[in-house]
Amino acid sequence: MQVHIQKWKMEDAEKLQQLCDQADRRYLSDRLPHPYTLQNTTEWIQYALQQEKAQKGIFRSIVVHHHIVGNISIERKEDVRCLEGEIGFLLDKTYWSNSITSKAVDLICKEAYKQLPLQRISALVYAPNIASRKVLEKNQFVLEGILRKAIFKDGKIYDACLYAHYRKETE
Repeated sequence: MQVHIQKWKMEDAEKLQQLCDQADRRYLSDRLPHPYTLQNTTEWIQYALQQEKAQKGIFRSIVVHHHIVGNISIERKEDVRCLEGEIGFLLDKTYWSNSITSKAVDLICKEAYKQLPLQRISALVYAPNIASRKVLEKNQFVLEGILRKAIFKDGKIYDACLYAHYRKETE
């Protein structure tokens, strides 16, 4: 399956709105509004474009056979953690279990190390989110530790797994 990532454009707003509105939210941040409106989408695309221009992150759609099927980003941390980026991703449920996210993670990490002055890319994953943990592990992310009782979502408390990927000397 041919997977690539591309910059978000305003013309993609309707597809992004559908993607985010229909997303499986069990393991997503509550920052993602629900319902996810077209206004949310246009504001987020504007934000993503501004952040990229300021070299504060990379924001991409995940594309399979010319169809947008997901969202993936790496956002730079600030202050003393300015050489670290945090990765996040979501994929349309109908495309799960096809290694699409694994390929997209590989692509965006390579791009992030080329475009941003990062030394590491981290991910904070709910412990029961086995699928996302496997995606990261397939891409040489290392489990650095478990933050006990770190996440409160929908009335439940979860442990969080902290993963990291490190810049290679050749990048």
